[in-house]
Amino acid sequence: MDRDRFHVWPSCSGAIVVVDACSARSFARHAHDEFGVGLMTGGAQRSASGRGPVEAVRGNLITVNPAELHDGTPIGPARSWSMLYLPQDIVCAVVADLEEGRRSTRELHAPVVDDPRLARLFMATRQAALHPRGGPAFEERLLLLLAGLFDMGQQRAAPDRRLSQVRERIDDAPARPHGLTELAALAGLSRWQTVRAFARLTGLTPHAYVIQRRLETARTLIRRGSTLADAATEAGFADQSHMHRIFVARHGYTPGAYAGAFRPFRAISFKNAATRSR
Repeated sequence: MDRDRFHVWPSCSGAIVVVDACSARSFARHAHDEFGVGLMTGGAQRSASGRGPVEAVRGNLITVNPAELHDGTPIGPARSWSMLYLPQDIVCAVVADLEEGRRSTRELHAPVVDDPRLARLFMATRQAALHPRGGPAFEERLLLLLAGLFDMGQQRAAPDRRLSQVRERIDDAPARPHGLTELAALAGLSRWQTVRAFARLTGLTPHAYVIQRRLETARTLIRRGSTLADAATEAGFADQSHMHRIFVARHGYTPGAYAGAFRPFRAISFKNAATRSR
């Protein structure tokens, strides 16, 4: 483990900052203006916070509220972590959405959270925050992450019937952009209700459903003989490499291998057509 390494990246919007660090340093007490949510990726640390002294080990989530004094020292030679620093207005907007307008401010109560599901969700949220086109995916993942950290996961789900228009909108035009705010307005629900109820209805969040429908569209186009680049564009992927990554992640083989499997069938079909024309 490197003893001192810090990488700082702004998100694609510039509002959220991602910090990946590995350090043997002990930090003096300090505070941030933003909410901080992070993941211990190696080693362990001991810290004091406004919520009491804590210890965090690899796999634990760590949190800090705005203006909360905290410090940190490694347990052992060094530790590593990844943080998302979230402006207060973004978190307040999410909380207002989660609580359907009843409350817009709230504190994160647990300075350390041991939850593998939320740890995986944190990494997915971090990845989406850094992706140039990660808007819809980031918005969904941040909602789910903060809902888990604020312990709001048991909120009442919206009726399935209110999500039928959302699914139809995506099915009719999977290649076009489908922002979560737009889909929630169509359903007459909050963003949080939309994500939860849509997942209950389909097994996928709205963004994941869009990606699945785009993948199905691309597979159909490839079977019909489209080039991989054309299939990616027509299906709504950012580019061919984006389609390639999604395709392999879902199926385990490449779009090129899929296209190659169908070439003989297209050749036979063409030959039969030519035979019938004589």
